[in-house]
Amino acid sequence: MSSILNALGIHIIEVMEDKVVATMLVNDSTKQPQGQLYGGALIVLSETVACLGTWENINLEEEYTIALEINANYMKGIYEEGVVATAVPVHKGKKTMVWEIEIVEDSSEKVISRSRCTMSILALEKKFENEAVSTLTLED
Repeated sequence: MSSILNALGIHIIEVMEDKVVATMLVNDSTKQPQGQLYGGALIVLSETVACLGTWENINLEEEYTIALEINANYMKGIYEEGVVATAVPVHKGKKTMVWEIEIVEDSSEKVISRSRCTMSILALEKKFENEAVSTLTLED
């Protein structure tokens, strides 16, 4: 099964309860038409590391997580090479976790983006195990 991580070339380097690191190449899949890294790709990378960090801190047999809010500031455009994202938690609660993410240019380590992502922690419900839910279509 393919995912957005594969499509954007995101590679997970390290996942711990208090730190997550991932990389992403700057290539045709992640560039805007004028050749600069697309901010949306940085948002995907940021949410990915926040999600993985939250997963590492919850009981996946009883809970799951989704992004509740994300904001980002872009400090520098980048046209080639790759970026490294590092996420650290600033709040680890029972219902939410907040992660700060810094993305730097791989070669120079100059900051490209800083973001903050709030993850919601929700209880798994029986309805997710129901096959009818997984077979719903837009026509339903």
